[in-house]
Amino acid sequence: MERAGPQDVAEQTLDGGNVNAVVRVGDTVRRSAGPWTPTVHALLAWVRARGVTCLPAPLGRDDEGREVLGWVPGDVVGWPAPAWLWDARTRAQAGATLRAVHDATVGFDLAGAVWRSPAHAPAEVVCLNDVAPYNMVFDGTELVGLIDVDMASPGPRAWDLAYLAYRLCGWCEDTPAPDDAAPAERLADLLAAYGADAAPTVDDVLGTMVVRLHDLADWTDAHARTTGRPQLLEHAAMYRRDAERVAAGRA
Repeated sequence: MERAGPQDVAEQTLDGGNVNAVVRVGDTVRRSAGPWTPTVHALLAWVRARGVTCLPAPLGRDDEGREVLGWVPGDVVGWPAPAWLWDARTRAQAGATLRAVHDATVGFDLAGAVWRSPAHAPAEVVCLNDVAPYNMVFDGTELVGLIDVDMASPGPRAWDLAYLAYRLCGWCEDTPAPDDAAPAERLADLLAAYGADAAPTVDDVLGTMVVRLHDLADWTDAHARTTGRPQLLEHAAMYRRDAERVAAGRA
C-alpha cells in the first residue's frame, strides 16, 4: 500500500469516533488502521473505479501508520436532526445511493479478504454495516457521500437496508421522527428508491432489523467492557428495547 505524504497541516479532531480516533489533516482524514485496512481500501478503489464516488478515496497510510482517506466535503447531520432529514426526498436519495454502492461492490474479489466485521450469508454484496445519518454527508439537503466504511463486510442487501431503515424511518428510540408518516410508510419509500428489482421485502427488512439490533447490542456491550466506557451499556439496552418493539409490531 502506498504511503501518504508527510503531514504539514495541523490536525483537527473530528466529532464522533466511537470506535476510532479520527482527525482531519488538510483534505484528508486519518484514523487508526488495522488488518482489514488493505481490504477496505481495495474495496473503495474498486467501487470508485466503477463510477460510484460517494465513498472516500483511499490514499494509503501516513508516517504514523494511520489510514488516509480523502475528505468528503459537506456536513454530517447532527442531533436534534433537521426537519428535512425526514423528508421523502432524503429517503429517496439514501435508497438510491445505497443501491449504487451495493451494485458497485458486486464482483469484488473476496479471496484473501480480511474484514473487521463478520460476514453474513448470503453474501449478495459488500455491506457498509453502518449506513446511518451520522455517516451521511450532505451539501445542503443533497446527499453527496457515505463515510466510515471500515466496518464493511460481505452480506445480504437487507443487512444494510435494515440498519438504514432503523435510523432513517423512525424506529430508533433516541432519534424520534415526526408523526407525518408511519415508519412502515417511510420504509416503503426507502425500498422503492433502492429498486424493486433488488430490494428485499418489508418483512425481510424488519426481520433482519431485529437480528441486527440484537447483534449490535451484544457488540456494544463488549465494546463498553473493552474500552471502559460503561455509558455505552445504555445504548445496548436501547437497541434491545427497539428490537422488541419491532418484533412485536411484526407479530
